[in-house]
Amino acid sequence: MVLVLAVLVPVVLGIMQVALVLHVRNTLVAAASEGARLAATADRGPADGAALTRAQIHGAVSGRFAQDVSAQQSADRVEITVHARVPALGLGGPGIEVTVTGHAVEEPR
Repeated sequence: MVLVLAVLVPVVLGIMQVALVLHVRNTLVAAASEGARLAATADRGPADGAALTRAQIHGAVSGRFAQDVSAQQSADRVEITVHARVPALGLGGPGIEVTVTGHAVEEPR
């Protein structure tokens, strides 16, 4: 039993870490994309998109992942970027840096 658990526990913890990182990354990508789409509409701006992105991240995972959200507007598109650190198994300690970007083509005004 001890020999099996010595191998099985690290494998299960590794799978849980990968699952946590992928869940947070996918949530950040979806929120950044939605924020960029909102910011690209004719009556909204980049600040509105960043606010929506923060709200969606806060509602889906945790507000600590929404601390570094930036929005940029170029000639014909809006880009929302989110930087976050996902801690090991959600407990703190060393983490993994995740940077995602959402793009949308701006509507003509």
